[in-house]
Amino acid sequence: MSTYKVEDMSCGHCVATIEETVKMADPAADAACDLPSKTVAITGAQNEALILQALRDAGYPAVQA
Repeated sequence: MSTYKVEDMSCGHCVATIEETVKMADPAADAACDLPSKTVAITGAQNEALILQALRDAGYPAVQA
């Protein structure tokens, strides 16, 4: 599991978009968002670099927490 900070995550819509983006980028991965801390934990990823690029493309750049 890897945890990332996503400063632009601010509401439930953001959470849903991030979780959907992770699943679309890597169907084997799961994302658990924590809105108050603005973090997302990603587990089961085959290629985290691909997921991080997909998040950037969706407008939610993530950095290692």
